[in-house]
Amino acid sequence: MKMKKLMVLTAAASMALSVTACGSNNNNGNNGGSNSAATNAPSESTAPAGNAGTDNTGAETAQITPEDGATLMVWESKEERAFTDAIAKEFTEKYNVPVKIEELSPTEQVTKLSQDGPSSLGADVILIPHDNLGRAASAQLLLPNDVFEQETIKNNTEAAITGASYDGLLYGYPRAVETYALFYNKSLVTEAPKTFDDVLAFGKTFTDKSKNRYGIMWEVGNMYFDYPFIASNGGYLFGDNGTNKDDIGINTDGAIQGLSEFKKLKEVLPINSGDINPDIKRGLFNSGDVAMDITGPWELAGYKAALGDNLGLTPLPTVGGKTAISLAGFKIFAVNAYTQYPNAAKLYAEFASSKEAQLMLNELVGSIPTNLEALEDPQIKDDPYVSAFAEQAKNSQPMPSIPEMGNVWSPVNAALPEIWDKGVDPKTAMDKAAQQIKDLNNGTSK
Repeated sequence: MKMKKLMVLTAAASMALSVTACGSNNNNGNNGGSNSAATNAPSESTAPAGNAGTDNTGAETAQITPEDGATLMVWESKEERAFTDAIAKEFTEKYNVPVKIEELSPTEQVTKLSQDGPSSLGADVILIPHDNLGRAASAQLLLPNDVFEQETIKNNTEAAITGASYDGLLYGYPRAVETYALFYNKSLVTEAPKTFDDVLAFGKTFTDKSKNRYGIMWEVGNMYFDYPFIASNGGYLFGDNGTNKDDIGINTDGAIQGLSEFKKLKEVLPINSGDINPDIKRGLFNSGDVAMDITGPWELAGYKAALGDNLGLTPLPTVGGKTAISLAGFKIFAVNAYTQYPNAAKLYAEFASSKEAQLMLNELVGSIPTNLEALEDPQIKDDPYVSAFAEQAKNSQPMPSIPEMGNVWSPVNAALPEIWDKGVDPKTAMDKAAQQIKDLNNGTSK
């Protein structure tokens, strides 16, 4: 069902809610795989029947039933296998449809589907980071979420719906969202900082490079984690809620203002970007030699084990007096356009992304729901860590899902070290990156 009227969600970019890492468990969730066009994408004339979708309503939803003899294959990440085993068992008990599970990193699933889908070898239901959606949808690899469209829109955050949609169509079934927040060691930081000026002031009293001790550490060369410095004062990646490839906002006045704040923090983290990686940062935080860390929920279990009651978690400090805007990534189910059992596949995607399923996923894996009722459940609201991620995610933006998002990472991840390591003027560095992105988008890069 076309829903362009719904997709101009003016506040969508600021209404996410956090979860598990956007792409498997790779500690940064940022690369999302290649966004080049799928090599074996079907043309319009060869796309499977049903790819255009139907116009079902909520009243018809209750009448959908699995096809006779239906069986399903589901691709799932290794890290979340416990959830999939449990939810697949419940689905089979309810619908009498056997479910086979194959482990495959979410960031690899669109590529594999482009190869295996036309030969009917791909999974019936896939799990992907939402920023891979544009690539899959533009290659006609997915069926729209038509039967459960209205329920999905009603039950989930606006940002989740934005992330699960492409070119005005809802394709995905959101199940979890992830962003990052500020971890801190309560034995070192008595009060969570409210502003990055507070971080800077604390760092001046704590940082001692000769002792390899720092007030804060994060992956300063990685745009995923640096996005608050681009966006909080008005910068952005692509305009029109991340859909306009020709409107690049990484070098706007607001972005440059925020990146000037970013540059100041080098004083309390006086090491080059290439000398920071997740393993180094994790070890220093666990040992008490880093007092604060900007990272995501994938580090939560390890940090709790290392610090116990001394572990604190809070939304990101303000940037230049403005609320910090982080990037949000969603994991969404989607249905293979070549499935032999579209009804059963859609039922599974809906069943495994329901309120109850999202609460189960949180319990087993630690993810943050996108379902509105699940977010208000005591299981989520009473957890100080999960609720902190959820609070930050209210001020996050969905990562753009257009294929051109793949052209952003390299230029920006080259510009940020220029600013941090070499002290290059942010405007100079980001103007260069913006031009590189434009050239890549237009196929004119050298």
